[in-house]
Amino acid sequence: MAESTTKQGGWRTNKWCRAAIPALLLHCSIGTVYCWSVFSQEIADYIQYEKSAVEWAFSFAIFFLGMSAAFLGNVVEKDIHKSSLIATICFSVGMALTGVFIRYGGTHPHSPVALIGIYVSYGFIMGVGLGTGYLSPVKTLMLWFKDNKGLATGLAVAGFGLAKAIASPIMTRILASSENGVWKMFIILACVYAVMMFCGHLILAKPADWHEPAAGEKKPGIMETLKTKPITNYIGIWLMFYINITCGLAIISQEKAIVKCLGLVAYAGLISSISSIFNAGGRLGFSAWADFQKDRNTIYKIIFSLSIIFTALVAFTSGIKNGEGKVVLIALVLILIFVVNAGYGGGFSNVPTLLSDHYGMGSISAIHGITLSAWAFAGLSGNQLATFIVNHTGEFITKNINGADVKLNPAGYQNVLYVTGALYILALVLCIVLVKPSNTKGEKKA
Repeated sequence: MAESTTKQGGWRTNKWCRAAIPALLLHCSIGTVYCWSVFSQEIADYIQYEKSAVEWAFSFAIFFLGMSAAFLGNVVEKDIHKSSLIATICFSVGMALTGVFIRYGGTHPHSPVALIGIYVSYGFIMGVGLGTGYLSPVKTLMLWFKDNKGLATGLAVAGFGLAKAIASPIMTRILASSENGVWKMFIILACVYAVMMFCGHLILAKPADWHEPAAGEKKPGIMETLKTKPITNYIGIWLMFYINITCGLAIISQEKAIVKCLGLVAYAGLISSISSIFNAGGRLGFSAWADFQKDRNTIYKIIFSLSIIFTALVAFTSGIKNGEGKVVLIALVLILIFVVNAGYGGGFSNVPTLLSDHYGMGSISAIHGITLSAWAFAGLSGNQLATFIVNHTGEFITKNINGADVKLNPAGYQNVLYVTGALYILALVLCIVLVKPSNTKGEKKA
């Protein structure tokens, strides 16, 4: 009996069991939102709408992810069990309802009810699940891994990035399994992720020695906490986070088309998988590296510098426009894609630890939640910015790929780089000028 009690106490006080594993269960589930490109065309074809109309569901999902994180940050701060349960219910129910409305659209072609239902289910309901699910384990991880906060948060957020590489082949198999694979896929995965997230919800817990203020205990407000440093410091963090996501989405959203311009259609799946690995690796690698930096903001300077260098190289050599059949140019474009993916992921994983260094752990979930509003607005602007540039600059050409005519705009994709390059330079300036070095790694702050 004594041995059994000891073993039970062991897992209950183990940081991997109470923080890392539940974080991975939650983030590997909600991270499948980035699999959107795998099935978006299938949804459009099934409900007989233009793909551009269906695409808004993904934009709404990212928008409500950021906004729910901003408005529900205090809920996460007070009760991670309530917030992780909200995440589980909203994400799995939203996914299941998306499947229901897709099926309805299949039997009622061009139905606005089906399209709006997908917007509400995938965009709003799932979006709320995404925001609360993303936030719930982050503070808990930093409390358990006090000496390696970057490694801990990077591990969980890497799960969010790696989810695409794990889920995409499974989704592709389900889609190919039957004529009605697209709506069935959502129903099946809703059940799978409900179980995974509920298990994560059950075992997620803060360490016993962490004291949250009691109901009547006075706690500094968010603005009071932010004003402990010049407000321009926080504005700088928010803006550079927003720019990094906007640029990342602008390039990642055009990744498949760029690969086609390079004549690498046969390797598109492999390149997508490698990109996902770089995305996840950047989340883990950059955040773990930051643990050894005196100032975590150094990591952002590295991310933006690398992005500027390789964007400039591809821009000046017209790598996308002239790269087909030229090994050196192809290599430069692929390196840019991988660097952007790594920097995009690393930007996410370093935000909570950077904020904790500057403002302490007391209100980190609420402050992190507000900062994720940058993700919400970037989710609307990143893809749309690239689409606007491609549709209004350059010239579309028709290429025969695997027996089918495909319209591509190599010059348009090239022009996206001029804008993202300028934005990366602006982000680096903000990073250096506005975000001042923190005096501590945050453990001593309330």
